[in-house]
Amino acid sequence: MQKIKVITIFGTRPEAVKMAPLVKELEKREEINSLVCVTAQHRQMLDQVLELFNIKPDFDLNIMQTKQSLTGITTRVLEGLEEIFEIEKPDIILVHGDTTTTFAGSLAAFYKQIKVGHVEAGLRTFDKYFPFPEEMNRKLTGAVADLHFSPTESSKSNLLREGIKEDDIFVTGNTVIDAMDFTVESNYVFNNKILNNIDYKNKKIILVTAHRRENWGEGIENICKALKTIVTENEDVEVVYLVHLNPVVKDVVYSYLDGVQRVHLLPPLDTKETHNLMNKCFMVMTDSGGLQEEAPHLGKPVLVLRDVTERPEAVHSGTVKLVGTNMFEIIQNANRLIKNLSEYESMSKAVNPYGDGKASERIVDAILYSFGYNNGRVQEFKPSKE
Repeated sequence: MQKIKVITIFGTRPEAVKMAPLVKELEKREEINSLVCVTAQHRQMLDQVLELFNIKPDFDLNIMQTKQSLTGITTRVLEGLEEIFEIEKPDIILVHGDTTTTFAGSLAAFYKQIKVGHVEAGLRTFDKYFPFPEEMNRKLTGAVADLHFSPTESSKSNLLREGIKEDDIFVTGNTVIDAMDFTVESNYVFNNKILNNIDYKNKKIILVTAHRRENWGEGIENICKALKTIVTENEDVEVVYLVHLNPVVKDVVYSYLDGVQRVHLLPPLDTKETHNLMNKCFMVMTDSGGLQEEAPHLGKPVLVLRDVTERPEAVHSGTVKLVGTNMFEIIQNANRLIKNLSEYESMSKAVNPYGDGKASERIVDAILYSFGYNNGRVQEFKPSKE
């Protein structure tokens, strides 16, 4: 049989981390002709991941511009992919999650009547402006996708409610768990000197990321005030805040926390540094989506600095708790974990609902099945019960 031509498309660091193990799995299969196209929606952070996983793109649209708009990203991706699709004529393209690259990539394929596979499909908050523009990017991509690779049963249920055929949905687990098998090392030495000098054994290290657009302004201010109170009240606590480079975030964080004892303000780290810092820390406080999946895999409790999440499974399993951006709620919930061992253990030992490290295998098997190369459907991912 003729090889299936697959073009994997991504443009940001989070996409790259989650697509990298899938690219590696596609490369292993003799039935598949695997090509990679990056849009470089985020240039520098994307390149770090490509180097880490030794991925050399076949196509690089290099679309990133200073102060780029959503409209500009969308149009540049559409125009760049049109030419590639006309030349390569892929059988299917793969996109991931909820970025503007994802939506524009799926739309470009639809215009050429090329099949679309959506990795991490079915996540929903049911509020089109929260998170913005990610929620609608997810829904619009789902509307044109032919194969839906859902990480969990919950995300599959969302798709079924939207009228997606069950035969087109495959529950695979999340590829980010596959990626962490590449990146986390027990005796890891950081490139960052500050991180190497932290006492992880005797101090409770809180890893913080907070930069979501919906938290700009008062939300970030409240988070910073809460962190200052937490370290002041708990002498055994240190905070490592990975501060987004956007001045809207960075200027506020530094105005509140620069110079505060036991608070380390660092720029965003590369993927391997971040995963290994997460492995050594006590707990995570974040408004990121990805960290809600990654930290539970390492047994780290997560306080989510948002009012809603498109990843409810970890909330239900007990590894994640929504605390929003109310200063007093953040302080109260953080102190509960810092001071109460049983509270901490109940979250750190809960079952991770997001994967077992075999999501990429399931996705590739599902593609082969859909193109008639495999006879039986893929055995779907189910979280272990402990």
